[in-house]
Amino acid sequence: MIDNFLPPLHPQFRYQVDSVGNEKTPVLVVDNFLHEAEALLGFAVKFGEFRDGTDFYPGIQSNVPEFYSQALQTYLPDIICEAFNLTLENINYSQSTYSLILTPPARLALPQSRPHVDTIHKEKLACVHYLCTPDKGGTSFYRHRATGFEQLSPERMDTYGEHLAVEAQDTSWHKKYINGSNQYYEEIGRYEANFNRLIMYPSDLLHSASIPESFQFRPNPIAGRLTLNSFIYLK
Repeated sequence: MIDNFLPPLHPQFRYQVDSVGNEKTPVLVVDNFLHEAEALLGFAVKFGEFRDGTDFYPGIQSNVPEFYSQALQTYLPDIICEAFNLTLENINYSQSTYSLILTPPARLALPQSRPHVDTIHKEKLACVHYLCTPDKGGTSFYRHRATGFEQLSPERMDTYGEHLAVEAQDTSWHKKYINGSNQYYEEIGRYEANFNRLIMYPSDLLHSASIPESFQFRPNPIAGRLTLNSFIYLK
């Protein structure tokens, strides 16, 4: 594969827009995104330069081929506008990385044990493209039980932060990947990691990878939980 190659859409490409939670947040679900997506695995194996993840990502991340962002920006803008009530002028650019979860539960920092948001501003959309099988765990969305918050904003952070400080004193849920509802968060949506499925959602929506207790932490992109994680930046 070369960087100026643009892969075609999968012949069985399809999408739907779901609405999750009380706040009716849209989630775009694309199945069968790119034709011969297995080649993206090959690129990760042959050319990947994996390093420790950033922003509390519990694993390693790597560069992606340049054509991948071109694929996102060629095939998805009209669908993104439909799903999130945007115009083409709102879409600025995309940024992508390969991501491979490797951190065992015993080494998790507290923020990695609970759902999170990528921003508290309406500045970007998050995207997960699964290059693995459903047994590797998908992605779930959550409602914070004490506040009812599903999305976070600057106006909500004082209240949310006060509850987080109290809940952090209960260590029963530390050093675990959240995988469904617990005493502090209610799962409001779940998407399995079907190979070549892509999901997209506002980055201020509480979410987490759903990692099963039986998960095997494998550094091999072919055997592990390989995803392409992207942000679509908005003007």
